[in-house]
Amino acid sequence: MEIYLDNSATTKVCRPAAEKVMECMTVLYGNPSSLHTMGFAAEKEMTKARAAVAAQMGAKENEIIFTSGGTEANNMAVFGAVSVGKRHGNKIVTTAIEHASVLGCMEQLEKNGYEVVYLQPDSHGMILPDQAAQAIDERTILVSMMLVNNEVGSILPVEAAAKAIKQKKSPALLHTDAVQAFGKIAVNPRKSGIDLMTVSGHKIHAPKGIGALYVAKDVRIPPRTFGGGQEKGLRPGTEALPLICGFGEAVAQLPDLSREMERIQSLYDSCREQLLQLPGIVINSPGQGLPYVLNFSTCSVRSETMLHFLASRQIFVSAGSACAKGKQSHVLAAMGLERGRIQTALRVSFSRETTRQDVSALVQGVREGISSLAVGKA
Repeated sequence: MEIYLDNSATTKVCRPAAEKVMECMTVLYGNPSSLHTMGFAAEKEMTKARAAVAAQMGAKENEIIFTSGGTEANNMAVFGAVSVGKRHGNKIVTTAIEHASVLGCMEQLEKNGYEVVYLQPDSHGMILPDQAAQAIDERTILVSMMLVNNEVGSILPVEAAAKAIKQKKSPALLHTDAVQAFGKIAVNPRKSGIDLMTVSGHKIHAPKGIGALYVAKDVRIPPRTFGGGQEKGLRPGTEALPLICGFGEAVAQLPDLSREMERIQSLYDSCREQLLQLPGIVINSPGQGLPYVLNFSTCSVRSETMLHFLASRQIFVSAGSACAKGKQSHVLAAMGLERGRIQTALRVSFSRETTRQDVSALVQGVREGISSLAVGKA
């Protein structure tokens, strides 16, 4: 039996979303920009999907720009915000535990002379509200802070950053990578003071290759690609209608968030408690983080070795972010964890398909792995 516990990397596409994708490839296959009946039908489906994504975050339909995923949306937001704000200053505030698609942007901006301040997490992956307040000033043109960390599940003080921008009368736009939060906790960018927010489909049982950028109605960022008027000119080119509509259907299929959170919290607590009963296990995730993510270290078996051991038993977890492609976790390193913990860390991530039986099988697999593979400290 397959036990999939790598949902922070990607999720299984739910059947209604898959069926909607097929329908839009074989029945409603018109170009949404075409001025005939087939085009109008396609545009109607796309509008329905946009409305679903917007409603999930309390936004207006015209504030949603569809992209190819989180990475493109993050790039669009970061470079767009900097382009708008460069006449006011050259300082950017972000964190050392952002997704690679944000940190990669920051690296390029530093090469172009921008000052980037990286807020450092504590040993639990938490960023304190005061850190953002102290870093933001009148020269800050962008604050980019993820809502939920993808490797340890820590929840970052995005609303505190928004308040600091306002209190200090900073010209900064606030961008939030909400890829790991969207569809799991209530996210309302307008109420939180967020100007730009990234979400992605394949983390909530939609297909890969589709995401969206929320752009507040009073924010204007320039496009990075040119050649058409689609997506308000910010993301020109024929829209990927099947993926967009699959995304919209996946959003429509989301369970009640508060009820599902209770169930996931119960799974998280059970998993954490059982793992801590095993010899040498240390939990890396914070106690008050998002319970969909549980990061732990065996301190005795290297991550890749344990990962393959579990995979041979049809139990699938990760050694960190899939985008890192096996490199040492920059998140755990920023947290100041010792080398042995980093090299033996595993990330378990849950979804609405995860069961207690899955958790029990994981714990048993880790127990057997430690017993047969451990050779002392890594």
